[in-house]
Amino acid sequence: MAAKIKKGDRVVLLTGKDKGRQGAVLKVFPKEQRVLVEGLNIVQRHTRPTQGDPQGGIKNKEAPVHVSNVAFVDPKTGEPTRVGFKIEGDKKVRVAKKSGEVIDG
Repeated sequence: MAAKIKKGDRVVLLTGKDKGRQGAVLKVFPKEQRVLVEGLNIVQRHTRPTQGDPQGGIKNKEAPVHVSNVAFVDPKTGEPTRVGFKIEGDKKVRVAKKSGEVIDG
C-alpha cells in the first residue's frame, strides 16, 4: 500500500492537546501506523545519567501520533486535506483532495 503521509510532509494535528498545530513529519512508523511530528505531542522522559549524558534528568521529546490523528496540509490553501492517488503518465502521484494539487511529482 502506498504511503499517504511521508517524511518531510507538513501535517496538522486533528485531536489531542496540540489540536490545530502544524509541523513537519520527522519519521514514519508504517507497522505501528504512527508518525513523529516535529514539535508536537511533547512528552517528558526521565533519564538516568549515562556516559553520553552525565547530567541525566527530565528531557522533553516528541512522541509518535497515530496517523489517523494527522491530516496533510494542502500546499495551495494551507488547510487540512485528504490525500489521494492519480496516475500521471507512467507514475503514481499523490494528490490533495481539496485543491487537486499534485503533491510530489
